[in-house]
Amino acid sequence: MEVFRICREKYAHSLLASGAPNRWNKKDEFVIYTAGNRALSTLEMLVNKSYINISNQYKLLIILIKDESLIQELKINDLPYNWKANEVYSVLQEIGSKWYASKKSLVLKVPSVIVPKEYNFIINTHHPLFTSNISLQSIDDFEWDSRLL
Repeated sequence: MEVFRICREKYAHSLLASGAPNRWNKKDEFVIYTAGNRALSTLEMLVNKSYINISNQYKLLIILIKDESLIQELKINDLPYNWKANEVYSVLQEIGSKWYASKKSLVLKVPSVIVPKEYNFIINTHHPLFTSNISLQSIDDFEWDSRLL
C-alpha cells in the first residue's frame, strides 16, 4: 500500500521522525504522519503549517507499507463524539500514545479531520517491524499552486 507525505527537500531523503507532539502522539514518540492520497497530503500541509514558503523546494514522498495486516484502524465510533475539536486534542494524543507504546501494530489508520471518509496513516518508526515493512518508494518534486496559499 502506498501512502504520501509532503516535506521540505532537506527532510525528504530518509524516513525519520522528529518526536514532536501532534494530534495522535505525545512528545518523544517518533511517528511519521502520512496521508492516503496526494490531495489529502497537500491539504494536511496547508492546515498544519502556519507558513509555507513556496520558494523552498518541496518533495512528495511515496512510502510503501509492505504488509497491510500491520495496519490498525481507528474508527470514528471509537473516538469521542467531538473528536475534531481542539479541546479533545489531549484525548487523541492519549489514544495515539497508548497505540505507540503497545506496538500492537506498525501503522495506525486514523480518520482525517479535514476530509470526511479519507484517512491518514501514522507510522511508528520505533516498531520492530519498521525497517522490514516500510520503505521510501520514490521522491517526486512537488510544486505548490500559489492559489492555495
